[in-house]
Amino acid sequence: MRVRNVKNKEEIISNSIYTIDNPESYKGKWQTLFNNNNPIYLEIGMGKGKFILENAKNNPNINYIGIEKNGSVLSYAIKKIEEYKLNNLKLICFDANKIDEIFSKDIDLLYLNFSDPWPKNRHEKRRLTSNSFLEKYDKIFKKDKLIEMKTDNQGLFEYSLISLVNNGYKIEDISLDLTNKEDFINVRTEYEEKYILKNNRIYYLKVIKTC
Repeated sequence: MRVRNVKNKEEIISNSIYTIDNPESYKGKWQTLFNNNNPIYLEIGMGKGKFILENAKNNPNINYIGIEKNGSVLSYAIKKIEEYKLNNLKLICFDANKIDEIFSKDIDLLYLNFSDPWPKNRHEKRRLTSNSFLEKYDKIFKKDKLIEMKTDNQGLFEYSLISLVNNGYKIEDISLDLTNKEDFINVRTEYEEKYILKNNRIYYLKVIKTC
């Protein structure tokens, strides 16, 4: 979905108490930034921040980091998040292609919510569940590798399921219709709410790879 360009996005990002402009310096030691030993959950492609904000508010004993490469999108998230005073949330304007340059055995859980499906075969390596990205993720997890994924794209879901299983992940939970899944607490993203209004089916996957 297209987002209007925010002219002063650089200023909004640099002035926010939530954003980290030198993430490379915390590689392998992100817990020192939060000043505790709580688990760290990472969302790649956090969009306008609804999902990660709600989780951070509801789970004060978990630290959250959101990554978004689009500065305009991130600036919208910042405006929303700065209404609150949260000690367990940090944001980074960054390209996930270099994810292993800023994390090393720091992350306990990874969220991939409504990632770009990159449907053309020649763009396979850009998918966030491709072999190349899964190899990068292997370096960022503390111990067991835990990934939760949501998408409305059936092709990406099927591709991701095969890719994850082929890379040693085991399925912990799966749904072909998350909106109607019983006994499941689902924090929705902005995009997810729009997709549901369009009667799009939401696919969900939770996988783990143990050491």
